[in-house]
Amino acid sequence: LNCYDAPVLFYFKGETDLNAARILSVVGTRNPSIYGRQQCEAIISGLPKDVLLISGLASGIDTFAHRSALNNGQNTIGILAHGLDTIYPRHNVNLARQMTRSGGLITEFMSGIQPDRENFPSRNRIVAGMSDATLVMETGAKGGSMITARLANEYNREVFAFPGRSIDPKSEGCNLLIKNNRAQLITSVNDLLEFMNWNDLFPKPKPIQFQLFAELNETEKQLAGILQQSEKNIDDLLMCGIPAGKLASTLLNLELNGLVETLPGKRYRWKG
Repeated sequence: LNCYDAPVLFYFKGETDLNAARILSVVGTRNPSIYGRQQCEAIISGLPKDVLLISGLASGIDTFAHRSALNNGQNTIGILAHGLDTIYPRHNVNLARQMTRSGGLITEFMSGIQPDRENFPSRNRIVAGMSDATLVMETGAKGGSMITARLANEYNREVFAFPGRSIDPKSEGCNLLIKNNRAQLITSVNDLLEFMNWNDLFPKPKPIQFQLFAELNETEKQLAGILQQSEKNIDDLLMCGIPAGKLASTLLNLELNGLVETLPGKRYRWKG
């Protein structure tokens, strides 16, 4: 778990590879609309089978996400806000049992710990931190899903959100994330797969455009060579030895020239 406040210890029950190459978390309201449920199922049914799906095993979107993953033949993991000897909510006991055979359950809390209110924000940071990307399906302006999205941004993970009607309280959070550039707007699973480059687990490297490189200065060439191989976050780029001020101005210049795209989570992708 590559984040600054990761738990020292996990408790795990299940059968899956926790080092999966692609991990997506799906979060949302406990009281989704029919639209939210349909979109959740549609997204997950279109994911490659090797994508590991995680959520919080709560009512609503979490439950639909886990069930849809199992129906799609995917492994799915529930992140708990209590010990492994308890399942909350109780109506998800059978679902949790299925998940231990096709995924599993993870918690930082030892057996005997109950699902107390203060445990859920801690649970949300694991949901965000374990994932390559977090998808917010439907949520109000406040609540656990917005906390998870904020944490995912802090951890430099990708965040996606489904837009909804401006008058719908259940879409207020998603619309706010998109409006504030804290989440990438998607309307289909193909948007997510293309953005994450998940159509092919081992994509062919893009050819270096030598003619273009001749028109760039040395710092721009250095960044182009790095970003053409894979997208990077700002911390990765700072490790290349370019001074912070010069790095920021060079990235801005490349973006203004349509060569670099800024992504959520302070990440950058080569477009040229």
